[in-house]
Amino acid sequence: MEWVNGTWVREFVFLGFSALASLQRLLFMVFLLLYLFTLGTNAIIMSTIVLDRALHTPMYFFLSVLSCSETSYTFVIVPKMLVDLLAQKKTISFLGCAIQMFTFLFLGCSHSFLLAAMGYDRYVAICNPLRYTVLMGHGVCLGLVAAACACGFTISLVATSLVFHLPFHSSNQLHHFFCDISPVLKLASHHSHLSQLVIFMLGVLVLVIPLLLILVSYVRIISAILKIPSSVGRYKAFSTCASHLIVVTVHYGCASFIYLRPKSNYSSSKDTLISVSYTILTPLFNPMIYSLRNKEFKSALQRTMSKTWFSLS
Repeated sequence: MEWVNGTWVREFVFLGFSALASLQRLLFMVFLLLYLFTLGTNAIIMSTIVLDRALHTPMYFFLSVLSCSETSYTFVIVPKMLVDLLAQKKTISFLGCAIQMFTFLFLGCSHSFLLAAMGYDRYVAICNPLRYTVLMGHGVCLGLVAAACACGFTISLVATSLVFHLPFHSSNQLHHFFCDISPVLKLASHHSHLSQLVIFMLGVLVLVIPLLLILVSYVRIISAILKIPSSVGRYKAFSTCASHLIVVTVHYGCASFIYLRPKSNYSSSKDTLISVSYTILTPLFNPMIYSLRNKEFKSALQRTMSKTWFSLS
């Protein structure tokens, strides 16, 4: 806890939706429905992949991990946000804020490295199809996921420690709806330039390096696709990558706007809007982009539902 205005800071006050006081009940209903739909679709995806042996491939293994990751990080933020929309006093304890920031960063950073692993999976599938099962064996897939989680854990631990070791002397009013880095840093009375530089470099590490790896994968993928003689073959090969490219664009676009910019350009209203998109809307759209438009997955879903209905009847 930090000393503020003659008292110990025991909590932060969220002001993220304070300008929309008259709409907070409506926002609660909208966000609740979106959240329940997100949980439902991700649960369907994970259970279908587990139950249908035809989907026991590296691509769908990574997709199930991605769905689990997105479900987890929405759980870190959205339930608290929904409670606050109906509460008169929207607060979080100092320790609770640190835990929320660490958990969110851990899942978000792991998400970035997981997208890079999925890009590598698509590269191997298209550029080395005959060696795909060898190069992307079960042990390799588990190792890539473990590496993504290890990187996410280390980076989030360092970033959270740097933020919460800064002094908070001026205010405890957080112009956001959860404990993200930029709004919390804004409350710190004496900004450590070293801390800000390290946090910025961590953002570069989390966003730029995985994105470069994805770009390298897709340069080679596009080169391999252009060598396919038939237009049908080229379309089929590229269609397996289209969903991944859409998700990568949305994820890195939002995250880069939030984290890869000077702190002087911080805007609470814009950041709140962008944060709503990647904490509520992106996890909602990703299942539809990745799975519900995929013919192979829809066939597996129909088989799973038929087996479940038959066993129940």
